[in-house]
Amino acid sequence: MQRRLKPFLPRSLFGRAALILVLPVVVVQLIVSIAFIQRHFDGVTRQMTGGVTIELRYLRARMEAVSDAGQAQAVAYDLARGLDLGLTFPLAEADIRQTDSREWFDYAGRAITATLYERLSGVRAVDLTSNPLVVQVYMNTNKGPLRIEIKRSRLSASNPHQLLVWMVFTSALMTFIAYIFLRNQLSPITRLARAAEAFGKGQTMPYSPRGATEVRAAGNAFLNMRARIERQIESRTQMLSGVSHDLRTPLTRLKLGLSFLPEDDDTRALQQDVADMERLVDEFLSFARGDAMEEPESVNLTALMHHIVENARRMGQPVTLAPDSSQPGDALETAKLRPQAITRALENLIGNAVRHAAQVEVSLQRSDRVLRFIVEDDGPGIAKDRRDEALEPFKRLDPARNPNKGGGVGLGLSIASDIARSHGGALRLGESERLGGLRAEISVAR
Repeated sequence: MQRRLKPFLPRSLFGRAALILVLPVVVVQLIVSIAFIQRHFDGVTRQMTGGVTIELRYLRARMEAVSDAGQAQAVAYDLARGLDLGLTFPLAEADIRQTDSREWFDYAGRAITATLYERLSGVRAVDLTSNPLVVQVYMNTNKGPLRIEIKRSRLSASNPHQLLVWMVFTSALMTFIAYIFLRNQLSPITRLARAAEAFGKGQTMPYSPRGATEVRAAGNAFLNMRARIERQIESRTQMLSGVSHDLRTPLTRLKLGLSFLPEDDDTRALQQDVADMERLVDEFLSFARGDAMEEPESVNLTALMHHIVENARRMGQPVTLAPDSSQPGDALETAKLRPQAITRALENLIGNAVRHAAQVEVSLQRSDRVLRFIVEDDGPGIAKDRRDEALEPFKRLDPARNPNKGGGVGLGLSIASDIARSHGGALRLGESERLGGLRAEISVAR
């Protein structure tokens, strides 16, 4: 039952809170309308109809007390005018209605019909539909059948619908007032969610705690957490600056010292070791630094993709831009990103692809909420059960590969994954349907 109702229930906190607020009001209205108002007006209707039946019995008794039919007709019409009743007498058998007539929603009419049959003998039919303002009663007398027309206002209360309208109006007014208060209580939660989402993308959105005590406590906890993370990032950046300087200085001395040694196989091997150490330090610092020092800015997506592909081609890498990545009208399309970080992530993916494939293709897919930067190749790919392992830092899936021949140190995919997460997205590895190799996709929230 719960699974069947779940698709129809609201997903947002505001919608669910509004449902919790409105549903009891509606249920209470229905219960009050059916169990109280309807019973109350049924009793009023029966009492009013009972009073009219006394008049009808009196009219019939006066008619039946007269022996002459013509005189009975005169008496009946005279009494009908005095009692404010409509009368048709004599009435042909063909003009007599054989069955009762009432609309299905006319609950007061049900009480009228039942009371007439209960308190007045000789009733043959009651018509409530021919004229909504008049109740027509077909009745037998010893002088023959007759039809009496009674104003509907004399048989039932005229204001039950007005009471219901007032109930609906006041309920709608109170619901609207509750909606205003509810929105004021939930808007601080929405602002907190936006600030947290922006911080997850690396953006610092101004935020001050508001609302109820619990919401203010959550907002203050978020601000304290954000401040601690920012201080940690700042401390790490300062530390990395010192580490970079301390590591590069001895490496520079080693390179300078090796340059004075005579050229032989041992010297060249040492120079290669120093170059490998320098490259290892660069990649480690790039992984540890991430994109913490870069501020988001509006980036032309088409220009960014062409810039990345052109840089790869200048380095002799076999990279092409997918035809569907540059569409007419996209020249002015922008998104708020860290361009250097995205460029670094895509260059790492491209560098990883060209080491294992002969053809690499870069593409960009757009939607209203997500940007997908995709790098595909025609290489051997990565087994499905080892794709999560490939994203771990310093994890090289081919331990036999010689780093001196262009292999990495196992940080390229980790850096790309870290940059994707800092933009509120993720790096996903899969199989390329077009080229048959690896498909690396960076999804970024817009």
